[in-house]
Amino acid sequence: MCHFYLMVGLIPVGAIIFYTNVFIGPAQLTPIPPEYVPKHWEYHRHPITRFIARYIHNNPQQEYEKFMHYIDEEAQKVKLRSLENEVLQNIKERHDYKAYYYRPLYNKYLRINKANGEEIYNRLGDDYEE
Repeated sequence: MCHFYLMVGLIPVGAIIFYTNVFIGPAQLTPIPPEYVPKHWEYHRHPITRFIARYIHNNPQQEYEKFMHYIDEEAQKVKLRSLENEVLQNIKERHDYKAYYYRPLYNKYLRINKANGEEIYNRLGDDYEE
């Protein structure tokens, strides 16, 4: 079974490699027209390498952009950590504490609460005591 599956894989791959090396061959350098911008896979010499660069691997520019995004994310994390450490240092210096009980009010809920309060006030009038 091992020989069978090995030959099922080796024979087609060997045939493809043989065909590309014998009938297609390596790329030849030619002058580039002035307005033509070569694609990233056209810089490789061997046809199989060009195929892999074109259809399997990412564009080097795309890889560079992904790496720059990663570096930017890490720089932002460093800034946030330093700001958090500065806040903690100020809390220690001023003998202050974090306000865990603080919840920011949103205008939507403030308007709803105000409308409910006015409705209750209009129903009960001035006699309502808290």
